[in-house]
Amino acid sequence: MIRHPIAVGLDVGTSKVCGVAVRLGTGDASVLGMGVSPAAGLRKGMIMNVDAAVASIKSAVREAESSSGVRIKTVSVGISGAHIQVHTSSGATGIRGKEVGESDMERALDSARAVYFPLDREVLHVIPEEYILDGQDGIADPTGMSGVRLEVRVRIITAGLAAVRNLLNCCEKAGLEVDEIVFGPLASAASSLRPDELDYGVIIVDIGGGTTDFALFSNGSLRHSAVFGIGGHHITQDLAVGLKVGISEAERIKKTWGAAHVGGGPDSEEIEIRRSGGQTDKLPKKYLPEIIQPRCEEMLELVRDEIKKCSGYDKAVCGVVLTGGSCLLPGFDRLSQAVLGLPVRIGMPLNMEGAVKPLDSPVYSTGVGLATYGYEPDGAEPVYADMMKNVFGRVRNWTKHLLKFTDSLNTNNRKEGGMLCLKSKK
Repeated sequence: MIRHPIAVGLDVGTSKVCGVAVRLGTGDASVLGMGVSPAAGLRKGMIMNVDAAVASIKSAVREAESSSGVRIKTVSVGISGAHIQVHTSSGATGIRGKEVGESDMERALDSARAVYFPLDREVLHVIPEEYILDGQDGIADPTGMSGVRLEVRVRIITAGLAAVRNLLNCCEKAGLEVDEIVFGPLASAASSLRPDELDYGVIIVDIGGGTTDFALFSNGSLRHSAVFGIGGHHITQDLAVGLKVGISEAERIKKTWGAAHVGGGPDSEEIEIRRSGGQTDKLPKKYLPEIIQPRCEEMLELVRDEIKKCSGYDKAVCGVVLTGGSCLLPGFDRLSQAVLGLPVRIGMPLNMEGAVKPLDSPVYSTGVGLATYGYEPDGAEPVYADMMKNVFGRVRNWTKHLLKFTDSLNTNNRKEGGMLCLKSKK
C-alpha cells in the first residue's frame, strides 16, 4: 500500500489564522481537515505581538489536528505585507553539450541569482520568467533544445528580514517547524487559477484583512506583483466610525448585511445594531453600502492603477480572479468589473477532494495553496517536503539555521553592503 504524504498550509493573516491539512497523491489532493482561529497580534501582515500571534497559531493548529486526525509538526507558511519587494535579474551560460540539459539551466539560474541585496532583505523565491536560447526568447522550458548560449530572466521576491524572523519565531514557539515560506499570491494562485488562465494571462487579487495582494501571471509565470496596505479591516473601521459602534459589532454587521454596491436591496429594510451598554437601534440597511462602497472603490482604484503600471490590460486576457474574504461582499464582483474594466470571477480552491465543505470558498484559497504549493496532481509521484531541497532550495534545514546563516553573511559582507542571493525557488 502506497502511503501518500500529508502537507499542511498555515495562513497567518491579519484577520484569521488558518491551518489546512491535505493528503497529496497522484490524483487530486484530498483535504483531511482544517482549523481557523481569529488572528491576534498582527497588523497589515506583520507580527506586532508575538505571544498573541503564537496563541492564534496554536488554536488553529489544534483545531486542524482535531478535524484531520493528524499530528501537525511541519507547515508551509505564507507571508505578505508592504515589506515584500520584487526584483528582476538575468543570467547566462554556455551550453556544454549538444542539447540543453538541467545542469545548463541550473548554471544560468545560478548566474541570475548572483545579486546583492541589503542586509535587511531575505530572498523568498527566484522565479524563471523566460529562457532565451541563442537570441530566441519566450521559451518556458529549453530542455532538449539545441543551442550555444542560454540566458534566463528571473523575478526575485524578497521580504524584510525582521518580518521573516518574527514569523519563524512565532511558528517555533507554537511547536512547529517551517518547511518553506511562500509569498501569499503565489499560494492563492496555486489553488485558485486554472492552467489556461496562467498561460493566457490573468490577474489575481487577494483581499485580506490588512493588505491586498496583486499578482499578474502570463505564459505560466509570475510577471508582476504588488502589495497594498488596505484590506477588509478598513471597511470594518469605516462602519465602526460611520455607525458609532465597536469594531466587533461593525465586523458582525459587515458580514451579515454588508454590500459593496449602493442600490442592491429595498430602501425600506431595517437592521438592528448593538451599541455599547447593551442598547440597540434600528437603521435603514441602505446606509451600509453608502459607507462600504467608497472604500471598495478606493481599493479597486489602486488595483486599476497597478494594472496600468504593468500593462495588465494587454496581458490579462482572462481578466481578474478575486480571492479573500472581502470579495464575498454582495456586489463586490460587479463593482470590480465596472471599476477595472476586465472580466471578474470569484476564485476558490480547485481540484480538491474531501468532505470539508467550508474550504469551497475564496477565504481559504491561500491556506489550501500553501499546502499544495509545488504539487503536481498529474505527476507520476508526489513531491515530498523533504525532497524539495534540490528543487526549491527552502526546506526546514534553512529554517533552523536562518539566524546563524544571516549573522555569518552580515559579518562577511558588511564591507560590500549587501547580501548575495544564494537561495532559489523554481
